[in-house]
Amino acid sequence: MALTTLDPITALIVIDLQSGLMGWPFAHPIGDIVARATALGAAFRRRGLPVALVNVDGSSPGRTEQAPRQGNPFGGPLPDGWTDLIPELDPQPSDIVVTKRTRGAFASTDLEGLLRARGVRQVVIAGVATAGGVESTARQAYEAGFNVTLATDAMTDARPHAHAYSIEHVFPRLGETGSTQAIIDLVERTNAHELA
Repeated sequence: MALTTLDPITALIVIDLQSGLMGWPFAHPIGDIVARATALGAAFRRRGLPVALVNVDGSSPGRTEQAPRQGNPFGGPLPDGWTDLIPELDPQPSDIVVTKRTRGAFASTDLEGLLRARGVRQVVIAGVATAGGVESTARQAYEAGFNVTLATDAMTDARPHAHAYSIEHVFPRLGETGSTQAIIDLVERTNAHELA
């Protein structure tokens, strides 16, 4: 665990915890991931820090050798409510809510501008999939100049090897990693210190 500090105005970004993805075969129990993301959201909101909830509806338009994995991984049409954020996230009127049409949350949305308008210099990222939406968002945040923290126990992927590779080899080059509890502890200490 390399987590050292959080900036006074740090935002939480929760990636793709939406109804249509809850039935996917993830490497780690999705209920645990949802519980940790929900705990992070509650901690950030208690301290008046920004929470961004991101869902996905579509994919990048570029040509690829392999068709994008979107919608129902077992085939068939998208179910009603596929893009709806899961209610456990307890969306609040103060939350930033964006719909992305690319893997990362910055490329096809106004998320960067919304965060910068709130004075955000650091982001904590959680959600699914580790090597997809989470990693792409982390890369885009890092390249945009944000300090990046990844809540490694609040994310999962359908591919265990991809999940492990991102956590072990990619994320340390993009920012710092930490557990949900370590991040919550730091949010409470950092924000309390700044308010003192």
